[in-house]
Amino acid sequence: IGMSNQTSTTVQEFILVGFPGLQDQESKTIFFIVFLLAYLFICVGNLLIILIFTVDRSLHSPMYLLICNLAIIDVTLPTVTIPKMLALFAFDSRSISFSACFTQILLYLGLVTIESFLLMVMAYDRYIAICNPLRYPSIMTNNHVLKRIACCWVGGLCGPVIPLVLALRLPFCGPNKVVHCFCDHSAVLRLACAEIVINSYVALTIALSVLFIPLIYILFSYTRIIMSVLKIASSEGRLKAFSTCGTHLLVISIFILTAAGVYISYRIPGTSADVRIMAAVLQNVFPPLMNPIIYCLRTKEIRDSFVKTFQRHKILPGG
Repeated sequence: IGMSNQTSTTVQEFILVGFPGLQDQESKTIFFIVFLLAYLFICVGNLLIILIFTVDRSLHSPMYLLICNLAIIDVTLPTVTIPKMLALFAFDSRSISFSACFTQILLYLGLVTIESFLLMVMAYDRYIAICNPLRYPSIMTNNHVLKRIACCWVGGLCGPVIPLVLALRLPFCGPNKVVHCFCDHSAVLRLACAEIVINSYVALTIALSVLFIPLIYILFSYTRIIMSVLKIASSEGRLKAFSTCGTHLLVISIFILTAAGVYISYRIPGTSADVRIMAAVLQNVFPPLMNPIIYCLRTKEIRDSFVKTFQRHKILPGG
C-alpha cells in the first residue's frame, strides 16, 4: 500500500496502546500467556485439518474443500494481528509503521469478509445437498466450488479497498496513539486531522452489508432446509439431515455472535474502551479457535481420517 503523498500526512508510525485500563505488568503477562496458547492451538488445529485434507483423497469433495478453505482463513486471520499483540504484551513493542498499519487493516477486513462469504457458500452447499440431493453431484462439483471460493477471496479482498482508500486520503498530522491492540479501522480513523463522517458511514455500510447479506441468505437457505427435513418420513433420516447441518450452524452462530458483540459494544453508550477492544479481539480469536474443535467433534469423516493418518505414521497404535 503506497503512502498517501497528496495529503499533509506527517505521522510515520502509530503507537498501539493495548488495553488502556489494563497497563500493569501482571495483566499484560496474563494476556500474553492466554493469547499465545490460543494462537498455538489455532495454528495446530487448523493446520491439522489442512494436512488431513491434503493427504486423504477421500476428503477431496465440495464440503471438505470449503472446510479446508475455512481452516486456511482461520490460520491467516489471527496471524495478521496476534503476533503483534504478543510483542505488545511481552516486550512492550508498541510502534507500527504507517504502511504496516494500513496493510493490517486491509488484510484483517478482507479476511473477515472472505469468511462471511465462505459461510454463505457453505450454506448453499448444505441447501443443495438436502433440498436437491439427486442433483447435488452434478451441481456441486469440485470445479464449481473452487470458482465460488475464488469469488469469495476476490470479493473479500476488494471489499475493504474503498474505506481504505478514503482513509489514506485523510491527513494524519498529530496524534498517533491507537487505542487498540492492533490497527483497527475505526480506532485509526479517529486519529485523522479531518472530518471522518463520510468514512464512518461508508465503513459501516460495507460492514453491515458483509454481515447481513450472507446472514439473510443463510437464514433463507436454512428455512428451506428445515422445511425439506420435516418432510422426511423417518425420524432417523431427519436426525441425519439435521446432524449434517448442525455443525455448520454452530460455526455460523459463533461467527455472527462475535461480530454482533463488536457492533453492539460500539453502539452501547458508556461502554469502556477495554470492553470494546476485548470484543474485537475475541472476534479475531474465538471462531478460529472453536472451528477445528467443532469439525473434529461433529464430523465423523474428519475424525476417522485423523486416526487413519496418525496410525499410518505410527503416531497412534493400530496402524
